[in-house]
Amino acid sequence: MSTATLSSKFQLSVPKAVREAMQLQPGQQFELIPMGSILQLVPRTSIKNLRGVARGANPAQYRDRTDRT
Repeated sequence: MSTATLSSKFQLSVPKAVREAMQLQPGQQFELIPMGSILQLVPRTSIKNLRGVARGANPAQYRDRTDRT
């Protein structure tokens, strides 16, 4: 597990091991999603880059709202 410290300017530096593992790039943008006491950082992806991601997916095996408890 890696750690980061919030600076006096409220900035975080992502450790090198994490940057390399996730292939993060300088200037890349993230969505910040607060979940209780957890802050989730999600890389922003353009709609253009998502084209074809679900190609070949079989929706027959996915759950729908009636399956959720």
